[in-house]
Amino acid sequence: MVSSSIRHKYIVIFCTIFIVFLSVLPIYADIYLYIDKEGNYYFTNSPKSSKYRLFIREKRPKPLRSHPANKYDKYIKEASTRHGVAFSLLKAIIKVESDFDPRAVSKKGATGLMQIMPGNFELLSIKNPFNPRENILGGAQYFKQLLNRFNGNPEIALAAYNAGPDSVSRARGIPHIKETENFVKKVMKYYHGLEKEIRGVHK
Repeated sequence: MVSSSIRHKYIVIFCTIFIVFLSVLPIYADIYLYIDKEGNYYFTNSPKSSKYRLFIREKRPKPLRSHPANKYDKYIKEASTRHGVAFSLLKAIIKVESDFDPRAVSKKGATGLMQIMPGNFELLSIKNPFNPRENILGGAQYFKQLLNRFNGNPEIALAAYNAGPDSVSRARGIPHIKETENFVKKVMKYYHGLEKEIRGVHK
């Protein structure tokens, strides 16, 4: 027969292992514990008795941080006027590229609101890619260069912005790259939506 002290020792070891196991996994519900008179442990996430006590509280996810969509409008308007690119189109690019997060950095190293690659910083006179104004002005300048190169076609220019101008030239159009095709569709959809909003305001 196992003595009470040995049983207690095993219970303590079991609970320690159980807690460590749960600590490395996401907890999607509160865990409750009940210990009966004989020292048996019962765990549940839906207690049916008041005898159960809260053992581990659910790890609730932190709310996602949102970035105001209109915060950088003055810089977008400045870039639109300076480089001759539609305000709505520039804003649509920013929406899809970074969702208005000036600290965004992609796996490939694209940085800031318009996700500009480090190799283009010097060419676009960008000293601080996390500075919203510098990033937007530089991105607008680069996109205007692509528009000029591809005969003013915004969809082709967007494809070049995403996949690189050489890829577009080789494909003689939008390359059959899923990421690029989706990028162009998303930007154009958001662009047309913004245009409708603007026309509605000015009616």
